[in-house]
Amino acid sequence: MSDEASFEQAVRELRIHGFTLIAGVLTQDEVAAIRQVNQRLLETCGDDLVFHGRAGHVTNLPARDPIYFDLIDHAKVLPLLEAAMGPDLILGSLNSRVVRPGEGRQRLHSDVPPRLRKSGDPVMMNTVWMLDDFTLENGATWVLPGSHLCDDAAPPAGFEAKHCIQAVAPAGSVLVFNGQCWHAGGENRTDQPRHALFGHYRVASWMRFQCNPHDGFDPAWLPRLSQRQRELLRLTRGLGRSVASDYDDWDGDEA
Repeated sequence: MSDEASFEQAVRELRIHGFTLIAGVLTQDEVAAIRQVNQRLLETCGDDLVFHGRAGHVTNLPARDPIYFDLIDHAKVLPLLEAAMGPDLILGSLNSRVVRPGEGRQRLHSDVPPRLRKSGDPVMMNTVWMLDDFTLENGATWVLPGSHLCDDAAPPAGFEAKHCIQAVAPAGSVLVFNGQCWHAGGENRTDQPRHALFGHYRVASWMRFQCNPHDGFDPAWLPRLSQRQRELLRLTRGLGRSVASDYDDWDGDEA
């Protein structure tokens, strides 16, 4: 299948199923380097987070190490998000989640609350960057196809989600899904942790950051950002400016 055909296939899968899986986004060398940084950050500034299930967690990765910059506007991922949401996006957050041996399955949930759920173009998309092989045994992410079309933000009482699937794929793959999809991290039944990054994109300027990348961002790193990365992080006008209102991005040239 050509690159163009693969792209159109992925766009249709997002529309129909609410998710798609892209293999080979990162090389094994890239995976190893990012995973090493991820482990260091987990040990030095990570938290033990309970959110529908327990896991290790590191927030606001772009402000912690430049190794994550190239993921923000990756050429194999960002065009899919733009096809689904349009070009006016922000990176709501880029965090890591590390499911350690013995940690259980999350409850099915979505990342968009009921009052923001809608048909048509999504208000939020999520990307799961696999830094280890995702397997049945280590708890590959569960997702329910078509659940992005449901008004409910989670399974209602008494509903059995019989048709969930697990995103089994090798390290370096990326799961992309509509934030309205019901999904859940799986149970890790192995003796090794499972590392992943979660890049969470929102329609700008109508939605806030989940984690503000301006907080703790080293000014010396600014020249290392591409123009598109600056746009997605609302850093086109540098650090030290408010990013809470439309006027903060206005350049004064519009009549």
